[in-house]
Amino acid sequence: MRALFNSQAKTIGGATAVLIVFSVISGFFGLLSDRLLAARFGAGIEASIYFAAFKIPDVVYNILILGGILVAFLPIFAEYFAKSQEGAWQMANHVLSVFFFLLAISAIILFILSPWLVKLMAPGFTESAQSMLLILVRILLVQPIILGISNIFSGVLHYFSRFLAYSLAPILYNFGIIFGILFLTPRFGIYGVGIGVILGAFLHLLIQIIAAVNCGFKFHFSFDLEYLAIKRIFILMIPRIFGIAANQINLIVITAIASTIASSSIAVFNFANNLQGMLTGVLGISLATAAFPAFSKLWVNGQKKEFSDKLSIILRQIFFLVIPASILLFLLRAQLVRIVLGTGNFGWQETRLTAASLGLFAFSIFASTLVPLLTRTFFSFQDTKTPTIVSLISVSVNIGFSFLFISLFKSSILFADFFQKTLKLQGISDIAVVALPLAFSISAILQFVLLSIFLYKKIGGFKIKKVIYSLKNILIASTLMAVAVYFVLRFSANFVNMSTFGGVFLQAVLAVLSGAFVYIFTAYYLSFPELKTILSLRSLRK
Repeated sequence: MRALFNSQAKTIGGATAVLIVFSVISGFFGLLSDRLLAARFGAGIEASIYFAAFKIPDVVYNILILGGILVAFLPIFAEYFAKSQEGAWQMANHVLSVFFFLLAISAIILFILSPWLVKLMAPGFTESAQSMLLILVRILLVQPIILGISNIFSGVLHYFSRFLAYSLAPILYNFGIIFGILFLTPRFGIYGVGIGVILGAFLHLLIQIIAAVNCGFKFHFSFDLEYLAIKRIFILMIPRIFGIAANQINLIVITAIASTIASSSIAVFNFANNLQGMLTGVLGISLATAAFPAFSKLWVNGQKKEFSDKLSIILRQIFFLVIPASILLFLLRAQLVRIVLGTGNFGWQETRLTAASLGLFAFSIFASTLVPLLTRTFFSFQDTKTPTIVSLISVSVNIGFSFLFISLFKSSILFADFFQKTLKLQGISDIAVVALPLAFSISAILQFVLLSIFLYKKIGGFKIKKVIYSLKNILIASTLMAVAVYFVLRFSANFVNMSTFGGVFLQAVLAVLSGAFVYIFTAYYLSFPELKTILSLRSLRK
């Protein structure tokens, strides 16, 4: 057990491998929890209440933690540790104490204001649904306090490259949710899932505390708002808070819009978002998390050439993995939704709408995957202003297009008819929910483009010609893969029972295997350097 907590990745490639493997495992349990949730509640009002309930607690977590700790803690901790280990641990204790206080105060304020916030967030809900939402919101307000503290310990583990213990945390979090769905919902209904979330958050924290203690951490309460590191974090937070707050407003506005469309709209959007989120999390978040400590050290040490070289390699690797994965996701969207969610109370109409939403998300997965890496690249040289401005622009575009597309779906027969035919939604009278992933995809692509432009100007290039050359080859291989997958889907449908889980699963497996074979064979035949890099992991040494 001690070896588990002391396990340390020696390279970015090794860290990425650990993070990807455990992200896949965590993603599997996340999808399992969604499947169990869909089986228990379908895509009805209770599922929509569950997804909507996270939006208010997420405001606390995202602004104070994503807007502060994940931006500034690791680079500043690295500076302190380089000078004095004792000073670094003292700094960590100050951050823990101050942010625990801020998280608790924020949760109490939102607890008091939640009756008004619930009405603002879900205006389309009935009074009884809003009452259920209020109770669940108040339960979930404990979660950001626990996860917020846990993420500070994540920063410590990142510095020491203890990615194994860090990677186990979200798996345990999902275990808590699954426990709540299986054992608590029969007695407490949807509130049982909320209790499971709190249990999962506690497990998420516990395993990281144990690992941090093995790194040398010892806790003592040190509350001082005048402490230099706290001031530096707050200074770095200020511009970032606006971007994070904009993202949270964006999600709340989307939730409010969805609540006025249909009772299932919030659930449909979130189920589809979770499915595509597994892919972006496995590739984008894993690589960004693994690269961030090394990027921070390279930039601080003035190794700009090595910085650019590693960034170029990682960009090409992500393109190599995510473009074919996105195409597979689009082609197999219906099969994936049926396999993961098509059970229990999850109806056929909700299945088709979720599959259509997933198909629209697929167009921007490459952008959603790369945005975390590009954002953390800016963070590594402590530039929070640029990604914040880009985020504000992206959020504004997303909200604007959401209103525009919903209006078009309701007022333009030609517009609605085009998407009904393209996404195979004939016979469903109200498909306005697909306006939300459509707007999201456009804004995500815009965010990626703007970040890329500003980053190129910031660091003077990152071998862009090699990236473009790789991208061209990847598109060729992906096109051949798409043809193979489409053929296998059409051919296998004649030999498997598409009305059963086993038949749909077999069809999907055959299509994925054939597509993967064609893609990898093409990459090998054309000598893609990305394939060699991924197999060897040699070029990502620190």
